Amino acid sequence: MTATPSHPFAGHLARVAAAGTHDAWTPASGALPALYLSHGAPPLFEDTAWMTQLFSWARSMPRPRAILIVSAHWEAAPLSLSSTDAHVTPVYDFGGFDPMYYRMRYDTPDATEFGARVLGALGGGQPVHQQQDRGLDHGAWVPLKVMYPEGDVPVLQLSLPTSDPDELLRLGARLRALREEGVLVIGSGFTTHGLPFLTRSDWLGQTTPGWSTDFDTWAAEQLSRGDVDALADYQRRAPGMPYAHPTVEHFTPLFVTLGAATDPEAPRDFTIDGFWMGLSKRSLQAA
Repeated sequence: MTATPSHPFAGHLARVAAAGTHDAWTPASGALPALYLSHGAPPLFEDTAWMTQLFSWARSMPRPRAILIVSAHWEAAPLSLSSTDAHVTPVYDFGGFDPMYYRMRYDTPDATEFGARVLGALGGGQPVHQQQDRGLDHGAWVPLKVMYPEGDVPVLQLSLPTSDPDELLRLGARLRALREEGVLVIGSGFTTHGLPFLTRSDWLGQTTPGWSTDFDTWAAEQLSRGDVDALADYQRRAPGMPYAHPTVEHFTPLFVTLGAATDPEAPRDFTIDGFWMGLSKRSLQAA
């Protein structure tokens, strides 16, 4: 199930079809970047502008051979890997939305071979638990259904085994070589995520809370300078805390992305910025 003909996501699929074929990655393409994206819940499927931004971003790169994604919505230790089976039912880890969103699927190909390669990249120094019954959660399948709606790329999800930035940087570094093989490594979170502190006018897009703009401005400045040490100390240094992140799981995927970069301390530009329901959707790619 996708969407009714009048739904904005149906319009998105029509634009995808009009965009034509997507050239696949080849070794001549070089390493794919690592991404950090703000992912959205089902209302993303109702935001034409944001869907267009995400799809254009996907089309600015070759179509990956496979995708490995870390999401804010799967915190589990030891480090765990999602099912390698084809057509696994996604995790509907949200509530209060239109029933159509609980019928949506994101059916992707068998990822057995890719899973073996991921385990090889991670090495034997840290145990990895294979959760063969776990599908992709909404931090993974919702943005990917917008970016790669054809569902023709194998996708696996890694859990977040810790919230420690240094450990996540090291985890990302172990994934770096996969980028040379046409694998798109993604950290999926939200640059600010203070849901308990949003007002009705924030939800309606009429206002943006100061803690959200303050944290976003600070994070953008550190990323623009490549100051990974400051970013890793965000809980003490960043203005807007703890309101911007009363829990930290939507910011910590950034450190997997930076760790997977060729140079984690390189200055960063931003592919998407702005706010959505009072929250910063700042997103970036790291070569």
